[in-house]
Amino acid sequence: MANRLYRPLIMAAVLFISVAVQADKHVFSNSDGALKGYDPVAYFLDSKATSGLPEFHFEKDDVRWFFSSQDHLDRFVAEPSRYTPQYGGYCAYAMSNNQQAPIDPKAWTIFEGKLYLNYSKPVQTTWLKDIPGFVLKADGHWQAQLAALQKK
Repeated sequence: MANRLYRPLIMAAVLFISVAVQADKHVFSNSDGALKGYDPVAYFLDSKATSGLPEFHFEKDDVRWFFSSQDHLDRFVAEPSRYTPQYGGYCAYAMSNNQQAPIDPKAWTIFEGKLYLNYSKPVQTTWLKDIPGFVLKADGHWQAQLAALQKK
């Protein structure tokens, strides 16, 4: 009987761990690389959107990341989960509406130590009105999207 009671909890834990492991394999990128070629570490250390340079790049899970300096590249390699944007770099506001949309790397926010990107500056204005509420919704949608991707 106890086995049947814990089974849903165990299954949920396995799904959560699997989704967490798969998270960095689903990153928005285009021909310019992840974040359209912008340096993810610069948002945290320089408080600005900075284009990466071709000589400072790193490939992770078939996605190319660019950095503005060797120091930023080294920091990313040491702690990619710290600098990788939420929702695979897709627009955070769109994700809160269960949609995937590309981003404008200049429309960004760091909230509670995490990087969130938006489709455009006008979308970012909406995002800023209720970041905690949008994050709560987007977190759930992102987990569901990752679970669906795993089934494919």
